[in-house]
Amino acid sequence: MPNSNGSFALQDGQTMLLIGDSITDSGRRNRAHPLGDGYVRMAFELIMVRYPQRKINFINQGISGDVITGLHNRWAGDVLAYKPDWISVMVGINDVHRRFWIDASKHISPEQYHQLYRDCLTRTTTEIPARLILIEPFYICQNPQPGTEQAEIMAALPDYLQVVKDLAQEFAAIRVPMHEIFQQQLACRSADTFCPEPVHPNSTGHLVIAHAWLEALNW
Repeated sequence: MPNSNGSFALQDGQTMLLIGDSITDSGRRNRAHPLGDGYVRMAFELIMVRYPQRKINFINQGISGDVITGLHNRWAGDVLAYKPDWISVMVGINDVHRRFWIDASKHISPEQYHQLYRDCLTRTTTEIPARLILIEPFYICQNPQPGTEQAEIMAALPDYLQVVKDLAQEFAAIRVPMHEIFQQQLACRSADTFCPEPVHPNSTGHLVIAHAWLEALNW
């Protein structure tokens, strides 16, 4: 039976815009237009099943490979122009990865990540009355071998997670601690359950994200 207690944060007639990298994109620009076949679509469909009376408009603005500089550059046209009631952001794992690319000019430091991310949120709060949801970046890996790239990424990630925590507090945003949630899952199941490699979840991994995201909204 649909939950009718009214506690779910998304209300009838509202628009939810989700933006991020490939995890949000998930084919929304080609094979799975318009919502993709990942956590965005799963969350939308689960809302539809539990709250059939609520007509909530979902907009997926994920772009595969994007980083905070990309979001910053397209924030006005891809986010603010839609005047959504809610904005959900998940970006950061590509920013972490760039630290290990050969081209040092592509490196995005935690300080730059914070500055550009904060500017996007500041522009939002000054231009539209949208509620914010910040999904922390994650790396589906546990206890990597010392000296490996996975170990270096796991060591670098906390600085970026702290940025999201700080921004969520500053902007009174709902924070979804996805890295912590996946680590809890990995204590019980192997990483292969959720992903073929640490960055891009399979359908089970996307379901974990969708469930955590919905729980944060009192689904």
